[in-house]
Amino acid sequence: MYKMKKVYIGTNWKMTKTYQEGAVYCNELLKISQRLSSDIQLFVIPSYTMLSSIKEILKESTIQLGAQNMHWEEKGAYTGEISPTMLSEIGIDLVELGHSERRQYYNENDEDINKKVLAALNYEMNPLICIGENMNQKENNISVETLAAQLKVCLKNVSEEDLANIRIAYEPVWAIGENGIPASADYVNEIHNEIRSILTTLYGSKGKNIPLLYGGSVNLENFLEYLQLDNVDGLFIGRSAWDMTSFKEILSSIDNLLTEEVNS
Repeated sequence: MYKMKKVYIGTNWKMTKTYQEGAVYCNELLKISQRLSSDIQLFVIPSYTMLSSIKEILKESTIQLGAQNMHWEEKGAYTGEISPTMLSEIGIDLVELGHSERRQYYNENDEDINKKVLAALNYEMNPLICIGENMNQKENNISVETLAAQLKVCLKNVSEEDLANIRIAYEPVWAIGENGIPASADYVNEIHNEIRSILTTLYGSKGKNIPLLYGGSVNLENFLEYLQLDNVDGLFIGRSAWDMTSFKEILSSIDNLLTEEVNS
């Protein structure tokens, strides 16, 4: 079942929490994390304004801290942007790149994302590369071709040595957000198998070790079904992780599942 040493479980807060709300959340998550299996790798991705403060809260923990985006240049006249130098100074562990909202609202393309991926690696931060097809692409049966193109461009010039620092999050555009349609486990299984095949075509056997996370309307009803799929190595959770009550239940169930696996 679990082929990865770690099960990656995290959330992107988008533009939702204030610093005070985020601090309360992370202090609670810190307590919960101390009771979880060491095989669960937690990560949170807050807004820029609270990264330094949240880093201070999490500094003694194994919970990783991520940023929601990043420019590829070290510095320059890019009003409103954040550089890898700035994030590295804070001690950021990972950077989410290529989220569909960045692509849709800010016209980011795979070439831009590739430059950001290489910059993140250069600054020893883990790129969490988001890929996904929209409903039109799905209905025209070009989901796999779309994902293959995204992966090939986003990973251009990423060496085999850097693969250990790469994570991929498959988030079908039609499944994320408030009005997202949850994907069936069969569909997620099919697509994750295709993604793994693409990665092994690009990198040979080393492509089998890149963590593949699923995100898209993950909730209390479906998270275990997704997580038990062979090529799903973690979950990238939205609203169900923003509320600590439901997130705590999810984490407890995952912890129990891992314990059962070890003891079976």
